[in-house]
Amino acid sequence: MKLQWTRVACAALTVAALGGALSGCVALVGGGAAMAGMSAVDRRTTGTQVEDQGIELRAGNRIAEVMGEKARVEVTSYNRQVLLTGQAGNETDKQTIEKLVREQATVRKVYNEIEVVPFTATLGQRSKDTMLTGQVKASLVNAKDISSSAIKVVTESNVVYLMGIVTPRESKRAAEIARGVNDVSKVVRLFEVISEDELAAMTPKAAPVTEDRVGSN
Repeated sequence: MKLQWTRVACAALTVAALGGALSGCVALVGGGAAMAGMSAVDRRTTGTQVEDQGIELRAGNRIAEVMGEKARVEVTSYNRQVLLTGQAGNETDKQTIEKLVREQATVRKVYNEIEVVPFTATLGQRSKDTMLTGQVKASLVNAKDISSSAIKVVTESNVVYLMGIVTPRESKRAAEIARGVNDVSKVVRLFEVISEDELAAMTPKAAPVTEDRVGSN
């Protein structure tokens, strides 16, 4: 069922604001405190989160260095699995970009979803994709039966890509939620699927609450 615009838009703005706040924290403290906070809700280890950021930066810079204006590519890494989206003018350029990414240290897998088409993505389309990403994220946050922090959302030309470490139930539910957002034309799941037992094993258990008793004199 389609979610009402007002509710999703408000939540999307909240997600965007939080994202900006987190980015500011990273810039101010060099990533230490912010990364610790992220680790508390992210199913990746802190080290893997840092590796993913490094992969995105190195691969993006390498693509820009080699391809210049010949391609428009976004690099998204989650648990060292890389999603490539955007546009390239021909198949050779598309494969060259993938090769550049595979050469980066610690990359485990590459999903090459680059379209071989003329550069038709306008500023309006990019803005729409950004808004769709925000709406999908907000819809995941609104859902009470799924952990939105375990899922990364990428949108390209109205196609939504979902990445993360999730259970089969979460995978199905996340796809249902994304499909329910207006203007999403397709949902592609690129999840790493784990069992409920594996999830329970990686979820930190809350420390028992103890009560201090102070004796009276």
